Amino acid sequence: MRLFHGTDNAGIQRPTVLTLGVFDGLHLGHQLIMRTVVDQARAVGAVPTVITFDPHPRAVLHPESAPPLLQTFDQKIEGFGVLGIEQTIVVRFTKEFSSIRAEEFLKDVVVDRLHAKEVYLGKGFAFGHNREGNIELLKRMGSELGFVAGEVPEVKLRGCRVSSSKIRQLLASGNVNLARRMLGRPYGVEGRVERGSERGHKLGFPTANLHPHNRVIPRNGVYVTGTLIEGQWRRSVTNIGVRPTFADGTEPSVETFVMNWDGDLYGDVVRVRFLYRLRDERKFSSIEQLKTQIARDVQRANSYFDRAGTKHMLSVI
Repeated sequence: MRLFHGTDNAGIQRPTVLTLGVFDGLHLGHQLIMRTVVDQARAVGAVPTVITFDPHPRAVLHPESAPPLLQTFDQKIEGFGVLGIEQTIVVRFTKEFSSIRAEEFLKDVVVDRLHAKEVYLGKGFAFGHNREGNIELLKRMGSELGFVAGEVPEVKLRGCRVSSSKIRQLLASGNVNLARRMLGRPYGVEGRVERGSERGHKLGFPTANLHPHNRVIPRNGVYVTGTLIEGQWRRSVTNIGVRPTFADGTEPSVETFVMNWDGDLYGDVVRVRFLYRLRDERKFSSIEQLKTQIARDVQRANSYFDRAGTKHMLSVI
């Protein structure tokens, strides 16, 4: 196993309250699990701990159906820390590891190595060989090995269960508003700024061409976004698509116009968060029509940013 974020041999000797899972996206359901772990750890004087797996188990066992992940590995680890997790145990998931019985994992790792006082699972989560490590087994083993076992209820929004798969569907349809509500924050990507055709400069709206590290990108279109530059969230408008007006796009690009910014971002890694979908990407009959539409997009984006609450929305990690 690999250990991250303040974990050392001395730290492992302290008792823990922990959870385990993949936690892709760290949505509202995952956040409830983290709050439970952090609160209970504080109550009993233990270290709030997460055990997670890399790569995604399905990518190893059933790669043909493995989902694209909402977060990069580093983004997820960072998110654990923001939510109050002090110790993250990263288990490299292999076919050999998948054959380990749940009872063996609980005894050797959870109890003997991590000295768990309490263990929490998200509703329906299972681990170990043949997914035998469900909440029923956890409670039975807890009674035998001396730890408290609990199941954290699922979170629902508009009667729909909050899940990573549902958020992927929402982003694929361009519904960044509902995705934001399920995540508890705007969906974002990060990537390095690369040189493009520089047409934006000629149009009067210079864009940063982002090469995203994230695999999940919202549906093609134009969005109100926030872009993190030098530690500050700045107003921006982002186009995802193939630039149909110029008929030279083959792969979808992520191009962001940052308002009131004239610095050089080439080579920098920036973060972009999607706040509101303005429109579909479409082909214009002339460059002048395109310039007029971009100006309207920027005006609408500014109106959006002037509404109450947007500043707070951008400040959420």
